[in-house]
Amino acid sequence: MRSSISGGCHCGAVRFEADVEKAPAMLDCNCSICARTGFLHLFVPHQQFSLQKGEGDLTSYRFGSGQANHLFCKICGVKSFYQPKSHPESWSVNYNCLDTGHDLQPTITKFDGQNWEAAKAKLG
Repeated sequence: MRSSISGGCHCGAVRFEADVEKAPAMLDCNCSICARTGFLHLFVPHQQFSLQKGEGDLTSYRFGSGQANHLFCKICGVKSFYQPKSHPESWSVNYNCLDTGHDLQPTITKFDGQNWEAAKAKLG
């Protein structure tokens, strides 16, 4: 079963919509950036995600290998979604940035991003 969701950054400059599983499998990562920003990963295939507004209000930050493209609203600083290294075919949407009233019932798994290579191998 699927559900339509919407969300965005704090100031509203960046807004998105997506079509996702109603009971998605999500990751709670403890890497340096996710732990500091409270990011809770909801993976959405690129073709099921639509940026409604704010493309010009996004700024990019890359670190380490540079494979992940962390996108932040340059007005309020919130990272509502980004391109993760672990799932190159999907956006990672921050569950905490979804609009209230959605009907998602996620299953959340801890992901040891501090030991990224070993944790990614366990994902399959």
